[in-house]
Amino acid sequence: MGVFKAAAVQMRSGTSPERNAADMERLVREAADRGATYVQTPEMTGALVRDKQAGAAAFTSEDKDIVVSTAGKLAKELGIYLHVGSTAIRRADGKLANRAFLFAPDGASIAGYDKIHMFDVDLDNGESWRESASYEPGTEAVVTDIHGARLGFAVCYDLRFPQLFRAEAVAGAEVLTVPAAFTRQTGEAHWHVLLRARAIENGAYVVAAAQGGLHEDGRETYGHSLIVDPWGRIIAEAAHDEPGVIVAEIDPAQSAAARRKIPNLKNARDFTVSAGEAPRLRGAAS
Repeated sequence: MGVFKAAAVQMRSGTSPERNAADMERLVREAADRGATYVQTPEMTGALVRDKQAGAAAFTSEDKDIVVSTAGKLAKELGIYLHVGSTAIRRADGKLANRAFLFAPDGASIAGYDKIHMFDVDLDNGESWRESASYEPGTEAVVTDIHGARLGFAVCYDLRFPQLFRAEAVAGAEVLTVPAAFTRQTGEAHWHVLLRARAIENGAYVVAAAQGGLHEDGRETYGHSLIVDPWGRIIAEAAHDEPGVIVAEIDPAQSAAARRKIPNLKNARDFTVSAGEAPRLRGAAS
């Protein structure tokens, strides 16, 4: 397993897929110029569109999507693995998928992943989201190979479901990925600690490219793209919400070393849960 450089591209995607594809290209070229041979873009690279009717006009099938076609060409030209963190894709049945793509250095699409966990939440100050109203959730975790390392896929809200990352780690993933469009409210509260926890729990690198700033559709995202090592140390961070690129070295041997020190993947045991009635407190009224 060889050492390689990974980059996380931080974006502020708007409502135009064409403009976003151009922004992606500029930032991916910067990442490749800095030596990255694996480059990840954020969730919804192609467009962040809150209005359903506008989204219906902006989103299209995989074979017609400008982000998908641009990414394939870029990967081939630059000789890199290019991971489109996700973009909205209209499926053959007319439903939308929040779909990630991985392109190989020859430009071929070698893996895809549909976000499994839908962001259906009600936050403070009236902020409410219902991703399931627009998108069809995926049903399959995905692990694939790059540079002799195993890469596991996730998208944004998936971060809050540690069982997904554990399953990918057990399947051999040394690099876990979390491209995201975390809200500012949830990002300030949980982004760093959850990403570091997923790295520590699984003895794996975590690469998380993020959306950041105030977007055209009115939402505000947290930014702070991160790369975390298998010991839970932040080795690269965009400490802001502006578009940009962060780069760090990935050494899969460090994942193996962390797992030797704390072999929790090997030490896990099956168990059952006994959920009896809660004990009655003394003096409680009958």
